[in-house]
Amino acid sequence: MPAETSCHHPRIPRQARIDSPGALQHVICRGIERRKIFLSNADKDDFVERLEKLLALTETRCFAWALLDNHFHLLLQTGPTPLSTFMRRLLTGYAVSFNRRRKRSGHLFQNRYKSILCQQDAYLLELIRYIHLNPLRADLVASFDDLAGYRYCGHRQLLGLIGEGPVSTADALRHFGQSVSAARKKYHTFMADGVEQGQRPELGGGGSIRSLIGPGPGVKDGELQQGDSRILGDDDFVARVLAQAELQLDAKARYRVAGFGLPELATVVARLLEVDVAEVRASGKQPQRVRARSLYCYWSVRELGFNQPAVSMAVQRGERLAQECGWKLPELINL
Repeated sequence: MPAETSCHHPRIPRQARIDSPGALQHVICRGIERRKIFLSNADKDDFVERLEKLLALTETRCFAWALLDNHFHLLLQTGPTPLSTFMRRLLTGYAVSFNRRRKRSGHLFQNRYKSILCQQDAYLLELIRYIHLNPLRADLVASFDDLAGYRYCGHRQLLGLIGEGPVSTADALRHFGQSVSAARKKYHTFMADGVEQGQRPELGGGGSIRSLIGPGPGVKDGELQQGDSRILGDDDFVARVLAQAELQLDAKARYRVAGFGLPELATVVARLLEVDVAEVRASGKQPQRVRARSLYCYWSVRELGFNQPAVSMAVQRGERLAQECGWKLPELINL
């Protein structure tokens, strides 16, 4: 079966990540044993090229990014493609290319990247600033003015010094001002004001304290509040996210309790599309097989919670098909 539509060999992740379409995620990924993952500008250029292509392909927005020597930061707003799928494709593609160039083998990245689901209204601007100041904090540039010349960071794109890059420029700048020129001036001032703020570990996932910005989020009666290290937001936001995540876990548990798995799912899809069960997971580009495989992949990932490699396009097709036909799996099986 072609890799793009394969849905076999599923595996349940050890700890489910918190993700949903439209979520703002701060992603940090380090080299294994904190080794360097970028040894030259050619390595970084390769990574950036892959990132740009994948952003466009998956309809994912990027608000900020920065490459350092042994790790990188991304600030992403997911589209229809889950963050886990996006990151798997990005990291696998780059690692294979890196190993080929260096004539090496083995793992390049730590087993699990860190992703922090963020409250957009409260933290978007702070995270853009935090991520884009990282090369300065890491002494990759000598001064804030020199940061504008650093090629492997979204800062110079938002300043308008280059025309294109990974950042969704219009989406980012509209949070700083109504006109592009005014927004860029405000962005530059905002960035300069952050130089003296230091490392800001609470924004980089350095601990379980979820916020230190202002007197509101994360601070109650003058004391720091502990929270889930996967979430950055105020108390209400954290509670809503955790409640939604619990509902999603409960839904997946109900399928398991009911004994509903992949074989049963294949039967449901075959009945809906009036094809043989064998057609659901068969390879080939025949329209009926593509439709069946796409719907099967979509529900196996989004409803049953299986972690499938390289099926993002099939999942998107399946989602469109389910929405067009008004099909909801729990209703179809009376769950």
